[in-house]
Amino acid sequence: MPDGKKVALVGPTGAGKSTISRLLFRFYDPKEGAIYVNNQNIKDISQKSLRKMIGVVPQDTVLFNDTIYYNISYGDPTASEDDIYEAAKSADIHDFIISLPDGYQTIVGERGLKLSGGEKQRVAIARAILKNPSIFFFDEATSALDSATEKEIQKNLQVISRNRTTLVIAHRLSTAADADLILVLENGVITEKGNHSQLLALKGKYTEMWNKQKGALEKIEN
Repeated sequence: MPDGKKVALVGPTGAGKSTISRLLFRFYDPKEGAIYVNNQNIKDISQKSLRKMIGVVPQDTVLFNDTIYYNISYGDPTASEDDIYEAAKSADIHDFIISLPDGYQTIVGERGLKLSGGEKQRVAIARAILKNPSIFFFDEATSALDSATEKEIQKNLQVISRNRTTLVIAHRLSTAADADLILVLENGVITEKGNHSQLLALKGKYTEMWNKQKGALEKIEN
């Protein structure tokens, strides 16, 4: 993965996108080939060190039935109060938190049920920022949100990942369109690669998926 660049993985359900994320975290090792991070085979890195390098914003954020402060600080339990506030500001959730009666001491409820989907994702973004990772990994991070919230969160992700190595697994192609490199997966095989413009020019699978999603969005908006 190119240093400081954004790479997106797209493809239909079952194409192998989630398998790649599990391989990256070494939940299991590849039967063939190798995965390199910073020119180093991840087999030669301890799982703890590898996972410390990667900050994840998942599709379904796991929040603990504790305070917002605790849930953000989970990204780096040694972080100072100021660091946590700065992370929340970068994730564009600080103003919302301080508007709550209990502020950062607000209990979020089981799995964060007291927060909206967008608010939960911003907590996840703040947590990832606080970790200060070498690599950001957005795993379908906005696919569970409505279009308006998705656009807001997407702007956030673009800002925090600027000049950082970023891997995006995307169901909605709009979240992948600004990537430096897009890989199209089908049945576990990369069938197309390039940036958004290059892939549209191929008039292949990516173009088919893009037109289908664009048409579905236009129907909803009309």
